[in-house]
Amino acid sequence: MTWPIIGFSLFAASISSTTLIGKSGDAYSTGIAVFNYDLVSVLVMVFFAMFFLPFYIKSGIFTIPEFLEKRFDKRSRYYFSFITLLGSTFLDAAGALYAAALLMKLVFPSLTLVELSVIFAIIVAAYTIPGGLSAAIRVDLIQGILLLIGTFVLTFLAATNDGLEYVKELLLRDDVMTKLIRPLDDPSVPWLGMIVGIPILGFYFWGNNQMLVQRVLTAKSVDHGRKGILMVGFLTVLILFIIIFPAVMGKMLYPGLPKNDMIYPKLVVELMPVGILGLMLAAMVAALTSSLSALLNSVATLFTMDFYTKFNPGVSQKRQVVIGKIVSVVVLILAVAWIPFISKFDSLLKYYQEMLTYIAPPVVAVFMLGVFWKRINRHGAFWGLIGGAIAAIITVVCQVVFDFEVLGDIHFLLKVPVYFVLSSIIIIVVSLAGKPDNPEQVNDYIWTRKIYKEESEELIWVPFYKNFRFWSLVLIAFCFSVLFMFN
Repeated sequence: MTWPIIGFSLFAASISSTTLIGKSGDAYSTGIAVFNYDLVSVLVMVFFAMFFLPFYIKSGIFTIPEFLEKRFDKRSRYYFSFITLLGSTFLDAAGALYAAALLMKLVFPSLTLVELSVIFAIIVAAYTIPGGLSAAIRVDLIQGILLLIGTFVLTFLAATNDGLEYVKELLLRDDVMTKLIRPLDDPSVPWLGMIVGIPILGFYFWGNNQMLVQRVLTAKSVDHGRKGILMVGFLTVLILFIIIFPAVMGKMLYPGLPKNDMIYPKLVVELMPVGILGLMLAAMVAALTSSLSALLNSVATLFTMDFYTKFNPGVSQKRQVVIGKIVSVVVLILAVAWIPFISKFDSLLKYYQEMLTYIAPPVVAVFMLGVFWKRINRHGAFWGLIGGAIAAIITVVCQVVFDFEVLGDIHFLLKVPVYFVLSSIIIIVVSLAGKPDNPEQVNDYIWTRKIYKEESEELIWVPFYKNFRFWSLVLIAFCFSVLFMFN
């Protein structure tokens, strides 16, 4: 795939349920601070494109856990594969179905959320399971364009219905609703959590997420992969203006909604005229089904390549495809069954954030230390992952069973670096206590200054407008401009 297709596909797949429904709901209640997740993640994208992507593509991997096996051993690979399968099923798939059902509940009020979830599961399965990743990426391209058109139309309509005047009024009186940088006790995004928590979650989402990275692995070259990521970075900044601000405008247009997550569907149904309403509903459904189709492909690939082929060596590719399709169906069934549990949370974003707080830190610690420090060995990586998992389980059990907060009553973004540091300490201590791994096996997966120098020499003769480093700097400057604009 070329970089424009990768960029649009990534954007459509990343506009998941937590973005379209969850983040707009959070913006409705607390303001634009929720956009910090996207803003900081754009900087993470640049970091990922610069340092990690070349290793992923050049190693010829199909799955992200496969990279862990090449760098460490099978234990780390199987652990991460298993965790990814669980997260993909009960976080991403269930969340996407729940958000889609929540949206269409306004159109078909007589149907229950579970019934609507079943309908969406069948629709997505109909084109994803037979067509595979190729079909999903091509559909994403169309859906990404459709989504952009629809969201721009909705933003215009919300703005012309006194929404723009409301935002101007908030800006003039320096209201906290229009501030990206918040106090340390802010319930949405405290400034310290933005610095130490979001980068870890952002790297897990963009650098370790099989659903998204799988699309980058289809790039015809490292350069196309990098430019595709930078393109989705620029598109992601638009989320502030086409999703977050319309939700803030909705605070004035439709105050006192019983559930914050309903604001974006409410804006669509109430503001869109007949005809265009259908377009926007299609755009929202496109975003939700797109993330779900991406997920089905990723879990099918994960299970087939990381488990099935290991226990059935020599199995034909045709048989692998059949197994992948069966896994996709099973994931959809489990996700639909999980819908009632999600509805118990205050919002979809809160559910997603709480779960990711415990899953992401150990994995990110292993990838970061593993790529930048060759002394980290396979035993350190494995026990770092296990130690992080045990800490998460203890925390959840104490919280649910004994109603006791292990880390105290602090914001979840401040909990993330604690688990990250804990896992990092375990990884380093165990690694230093044992023998180093064979250099011949790990040298190809360690970043060194030599790699940077070789890339710099290759880029000397590349025009600046084709140089991914130039566009990386432009994107970084763009992000900081937005941050200072709404400080």
